Amino acid sequence: MFSKDIYVQRRRILASHIGKGIILLLGNREQGMNYRDNHYPFRQDSTFLYYTGIDLPDLVFVMDLDRGKEYVYGEEQSLEDTVWTGPVPSLLSMAEKSGVEQVRRLSSLKDTLKGGSTIHYLPPYRADVQVLLQSWEITEKPSVELIQAVVLQRSYKQAEEIIQIEQAIGVSVAMQKKAMELARPGIRESEIAAQLQAIAVSEGGNLAFPTILTVNGQFLHNHASRQVLQNGQMVLCDCGAENQMHYAGDLTRTFPVSGAFTPRQKEIYSIVLNAHERAIAALKPGILFKEVHLLACEQLASGLKAIGLMKGDPKEAVAQGAHALFFQCGLGHMMGLDVHDMENLGEQYVGYTPDLQKSTEFGLKSLRLGRALEQNFVLTVEPGIYFIPQLIEEWKATGKHSDFINYAAVEAYKDFGGIRVEEDFLITSNSNRLLGTPLSKRIEEIEG
Repeated sequence: MFSKDIYVQRRRILASHIGKGIILLLGNREQGMNYRDNHYPFRQDSTFLYYTGIDLPDLVFVMDLDRGKEYVYGEEQSLEDTVWTGPVPSLLSMAEKSGVEQVRRLSSLKDTLKGGSTIHYLPPYRADVQVLLQSWEITEKPSVELIQAVVLQRSYKQAEEIIQIEQAIGVSVAMQKKAMELARPGIRESEIAAQLQAIAVSEGGNLAFPTILTVNGQFLHNHASRQVLQNGQMVLCDCGAENQMHYAGDLTRTFPVSGAFTPRQKEIYSIVLNAHERAIAALKPGILFKEVHLLACEQLASGLKAIGLMKGDPKEAVAQGAHALFFQCGLGHMMGLDVHDMENLGEQYVGYTPDLQKSTEFGLKSLRLGRALEQNFVLTVEPGIYFIPQLIEEWKATGKHSDFINYAAVEAYKDFGGIRVEEDFLITSNSNRLLGTPLSKRIEEIEG
């Protein structure tokens, strides 16, 4: 946990934004994998962690703003529980570390919620939490006011949080290096992915998300399988550690199985890396991240035009969405306690504003972050080029964007795969800073 004062101050700010009523923050519960007592690894709700720091299951935190009171609702460990788990810190002691003076039994919460005050709660993303809310007969819908207040706080990372994020990125760098060391002909994707998870766990945390490690990098979220690596292929490794305090890292590298890129792979990799570096150079407070995304898209289109896969004006090609044949996703996203930070609260609230709505166009609709950047935002930058045979065939059959796409040339790349390069950045007062230990990304560095 951070110091008590940090949690007290966070809650004080939250209370000032909401003003009156009851703020109800639900912690996560234990989840059974195949029967009730065989649990998935427990992961606390990130907003609950942000405001309390208490990393125990089956808790509810209540801020009664009308009475100026705070309560943690839950059950202390029984002697029978201790037989199975060993002693754990008491709920009362954890509440005291968070600056909360009162602990109550969960069974008494329903009566507290019947007081007539407006109840502010966040959208549930787990079915058991939804059932719990229904059992308390809460009539209000999830609170947009609370969503906006939480996003307003969690978007700006405190110095203590940056330390934690950089620690998680440091572990993620070690995972990426291990993947490069292990990749060779004859090894399975799953063998490499297993060792990456071992690194994350050995550092006291776990994976921030299921590792994407694949020779089929054209599919954006293709997780490790039993596929065996072969010469001539590239491995796309998108992995991240979550540290002990649950802050995330998120890095992607693409590297050759043989240890050396082919001329064609170097060509495409260089286009992606150029877009990556041009996007980084544009990061600063005040710029719309949507503009940075479009800049990266134009750089990708220019590079693809230079090698004959696209044609026409790159800027116009991007404006019409022709680049999305090769780059179907967004340039990046916010990162913090969640690898896609606060995504459960809604992308429109986190990455956009009332004046800047999410696009509905293929490709651009997958941009999670579009709003103007501000100091102390933490985000990823991850351009890529992906040759998806099924998508190429569909667009080619209808002649879609044929003014900008040279389908005859693209045909030869249907077996290419995909390339992505991703790093994590802090927006500073007038520019940006790479977070964590630098990791090789240039062709000669990766081959070395």
